Amino acid sequence: MTSFFKTALAAAALAASFHAAAAPAATAPEFTGIDKWLNSEPLTMRQLRGKVVLIDFWTYTCINCVRTLPHVKSWYDKYKDQGLVVVGVHTPEYPFERSTDNVKTAIKRFAITYPVAQDNQYATWNAYNNRYWPAVYLINKKGQVVYQHFGEGEYKETEAKIRSLLAEADSAP
Repeated sequence: MTSFFKTALAAAALAASFHAAAAPAATAPEFTGIDKWLNSEPLTMRQLRGKVVLIDFWTYTCINCVRTLPHVKSWYDKYKDQGLVVVGVHTPEYPFERSTDNVKTAIKRFAITYPVAQDNQYATWNAYNNRYWPAVYLINKKGQVVYQHFGEGEYKETEAKIRSLLAEADSAP
């Protein structure tokens, strides 16, 4: 029985190690079905080509999302002048989270200054085949999804990936 658990743990660890780079880079889906843009005019992935983009799927009552916000906000503050664009995609878990006023209140409470797309119908969520809160997707300057992380943690690894993507040579949009 112990050998079974060791094998299962090893398989889980191996699977987890591949989450960031196992698949070839896919073109990042467009923002779609967004009900409202907060802190920004509407954005498109096409207009963000040539930038490194961090997409953060979150919802304001998710404690795991709340715990990641200081890191996401720090990356935005630290790297926005170097070409990082952060977009929070607020996708509600509960019906009351669909209220734009509630989302605005949360943005103010958490002092979020980067753009937030309100994805009440899960259209962008589904375009990314996302299933988790929180979820971070990094898109390179060519518009390809090159990294993803689900849940809390891996903050150093994520920041290192942001820095390496920012350091890559600019590509033509």
